[in-house]
Amino acid sequence: MDKKNINNVKLGKDVRIFDFVNLYGCEIGDNTKIGTFVEIQKNATVGKNCKISSHTFICEGVHIGDNVFVGHNVTFINDKYPRATSESGELQTEEDWKVIGTFVKDGASIGSSATIMCGITIGENSIIAAGAVVTKDVPPDSIAGGVPARIMKKVK
Repeated sequence: MDKKNINNVKLGKDVRIFDFVNLYGCEIGDNTKIGTFVEIQKNATVGKNCKISSHTFICEGVHIGDNVFVGHNVTFINDKYPRATSESGELQTEEDWKVIGTFVKDGASIGSSATIMCGITIGENSIIAAGAVVTKDVPPDSIAGGVPARIMKKVK
């Protein structure tokens, strides 16, 4: 895709974006592939040489390093206590809550349908099993899975 800064998106060189993708206010690194039906929100970053598979949701405050694989239907969360309305009963605005960041370090892989809670770090070269619900930090070179995810073993 040749378009630069469309919807305030910063695209690196040779980024491949498939149909029905919603990107705004984010940054995507060189040679990254974004699958169909992906949404990446403002203030999110995806590094270079990443593969973001279809139906994935990367919300504001998520920072993905280089060489990361994100499987199909992965969901990131940026609010531990989401509400539709404020204490006064009005629909919430950005002023009513605070984004809690999440970090996926270089070389990590996240399996399909995993849910990644906010405020955590997934370490370098770690693997998250399909369907896992990650609620705590995952150390580098580890495999985590389950609901909630726990460390199963180290990557060799």
